[in-house]
Amino acid sequence: MQFTEQEMGGNVRKICEDETCTVFRVKDDSGEGLMTFYQVFRGCCLIYNDFHMKECYSGFKPNAEMFCIDHCREGRIEWCVDKNRYIYVESGDMQVNSRERHSSRFLFPLNHYHGLTIGFDIAEAEDSLLYVMEGFSVDIKKLRSKFSPDGNNFIMRAGAQINHIFSELYDLPEHVRLPYFKIKVLELLLFLETLDVPAGGEERPYFYKTQVDKVKDIAALLTGNLEHWYTLEELSEQFSFPLTSLKQCFKGVYGCSIAAYMKEYRMNAAAVMLKNTQDSVISVAERVGYSNPGKFASAFRSVLGVTPTEYRKSSD
Repeated sequence: MQFTEQEMGGNVRKICEDETCTVFRVKDDSGEGLMTFYQVFRGCCLIYNDFHMKECYSGFKPNAEMFCIDHCREGRIEWCVDKNRYIYVESGDMQVNSRERHSSRFLFPLNHYHGLTIGFDIAEAEDSLLYVMEGFSVDIKKLRSKFSPDGNNFIMRAGAQINHIFSELYDLPEHVRLPYFKIKVLELLLFLETLDVPAGGEERPYFYKTQVDKVKDIAALLTGNLEHWYTLEELSEQFSFPLTSLKQCFKGVYGCSIAAYMKEYRMNAAAVMLKNTQDSVISVAERVGYSNPGKFASAFRSVLGVTPTEYRKSSD
């Protein structure tokens, strides 16, 4: 199962290849990502995805009928399901689709995404599965119809079952990867065959474009003025956004509350200042909105694991 650069899209280039894997790079103005392809068996590939970028246009247009399973290990994907609605795939989630509507722009609200994809060329995979394991009876075409009718997405939220299957696929020694991939792919197919699909295929609500745009404007306001502390009530009034909806939508887009998001953002900004400037710890604290050095040190330690002074020493 091989893909050409033309199938992958105009912003994707093959950068290396050997007898076990092929690496593609996707790049645009917001950053770049790497996709490392392994052929598990004929008609089935496993791809490790590592993206450090804000957004990415996918021009992927396969020349075959596909069935694909995605697992998000870290980060988030913003998925535009139509012109006015968004849904979010977050850490631990599994997504299943046919790639019929994959040619679009994807956003990564946390500016990074790490996970894997298991892709099947249905015609090739159904034939080769007969030789991978004698008596294996899972019908991939039926799975596609079950989980992705009319090209829709099925998303299963993070849980013990998904974690059990996917966690073992990360950090494998190179010499056992290919045989282990086969075992885990067969396990995953059996799991999907027994899994019930809830009505609608979704457990998390959609968010409308007007809501998402407001949330992103709020995040831009907050991160652009770290010395100021806005209350939720101020933000609700300034952006004409009902308070409950504001909190729900912000967590839907960024995966956490406004307070948690800003605490981590402030501390990471402070870490950059401590590393790249000679400003005093007190000065750095004030620049990220903390007038009390003790509270700043406590917040910094809770995010970075060390005090500001320890962090600066370790960066020298």
